[in-house]
Amino acid sequence: MQAKVMTLKLALLLAVLGAVTVSARAQRVEVYGGAQFSHLEPSFNGAGWDASLTGDFKHILGITADFSGAYNRGVHAHTYTFGPVLTARLPIVQPFVHALFGGINVSDGGSSANGFAMFVGGGLDAGLRKGIGIRLVQVDWLSTHNSGVTFNRNVRASAGIVLKF
Repeated sequence: MQAKVMTLKLALLLAVLGAVTVSARAQRVEVYGGAQFSHLEPSFNGAGWDASLTGDFKHILGITADFSGAYNRGVHAHTYTFGPVLTARLPIVQPFVHALFGGINVSDGGSSANGFAMFVGGGLDAGLRKGIGIRLVQVDWLSTHNSGVTFNRNVRASAGIVLKF
């Protein structure tokens, strides 16, 4: 168990370093931060935060590192995922879709469980001023696999601020 946790932490560290390096080479960088609501099977409904860093390589193609936390009655659910994003660069709004893969950690103060997490979803950003926008909505379907059990009836919705560099 301890080796598995260390392996996940090392993988997370390497992924974050890779995302930062890739973003630094990207043509454009977007930073998002906002509030989110998550429903996880069988009965977890929690509110929390969502943050992401996206490096755009081409006009529509980028890579995203996404991190989130949801909390309810002493239970904490944290995700760390990475993957491709496609964005339509329209004049006022920018709809996007992504597929993100990584991990989830669920803890209740006394115990903790790690597993695989996959988000498939998208959203809609609206520009306010040059370099600042609002993520009107982001909705993701979440699949998790932990201890041999897969849960597919999970969803996350979020909204917040987008900074574009």
